[in-house]
Amino acid sequence: MKTLDNKRNRLLMATALFLGLGAVPFFAPPFYVVFLNDALIIACLSMSLNLLVGYTGLISFGHAAYFGLGAYACGLLLKSAGLPFGVSLVAAGAFGGLGAAVAGFFCVRLNRVYFSMLTLAFSLIFWAICFRWNDLTGGDQGLSGIPYPNLTWISQMIGRPDFSSAQSYYLVSLVVVAICIAAMWIIVSSPVGLMLRTIRENEQRSTFIGVETRRVKLAIFIVAGTIAGLAGGLFAVFNRGVYPDFMYWTKSAEILIMALFGGIGSFWGPAIGSLTLLLLHQETVALTEYWSFALGVILLVLTLRFPSGLWGLFERFTNTRRSK
Repeated sequence: MKTLDNKRNRLLMATALFLGLGAVPFFAPPFYVVFLNDALIIACLSMSLNLLVGYTGLISFGHAAYFGLGAYACGLLLKSAGLPFGVSLVAAGAFGGLGAAVAGFFCVRLNRVYFSMLTLAFSLIFWAICFRWNDLTGGDQGLSGIPYPNLTWISQMIGRPDFSSAQSYYLVSLVVVAICIAAMWIIVSSPVGLMLRTIRENEQRSTFIGVETRRVKLAIFIVAGTIAGLAGGLFAVFNRGVYPDFMYWTKSAEILIMALFGGIGSFWGPAIGSLTLLLLHQETVALTEYWSFALGVILLVLTLRFPSGLWGLFERFTNTRRSK
């Protein structure tokens, strides 16, 4: 009975959060709508990486590659092929998943640092292709001028003809991100999620009890890549451009830092870490150019004092309050 109550409470909290975020474009200034749109997309990307790092114990240094593949796929299909936005966005997820399938086929055969280095190698290969293929991707100049989708139907549907394209797009991003988060929650709450955690704790023992570890790791690798591709498609269209930096290994490191900052292994931790770091970056660069130094100090304190991240700190605080 207690489990059912907990699930009901979590569902109510998630619904309230979704409705609260959905109300943002109706009341918030345009700057906050733009910021939150990017934050939602990056949070979704960080949570998809957490499927690998936090739940399966697979540290990937190439996750941004699938984000970039989805971004390029969506941008090219919209700009060059003239396909509808919905079709292009689905294709972005498909291309992200396809890239993850190709890389994952080889990566899941290795463990620990060798797995991580191979994900980095594939990331650099994908980046080099996009960086050098001038005729298709624009090379080092990237792909700019991606057409914005016609979303007037949203403003008409909600009875707000004064809605800007950015406000309408925010609602699209919110729905897509919510679907991705729901899919991830279903996965980690299912027997598949239990298998992922078993592999994380002891892969050899998982094999002994009959878990096909390679197949499971490849499957979750593809799922994470697909969600990253969808996030890339959303990001590219909203910013009307795709650039090779989107998929460089440093971008993967940024996403990993966000997940660690929020708390890997917790479901909402990476999202909180993403939002917090984006806010800190926004405020820090307005005051000083030494953002990298500030980030280093933050990570140093967090690693030494709060290794479980912000979510672990929050849980410790709530547990202390309950015990009093």
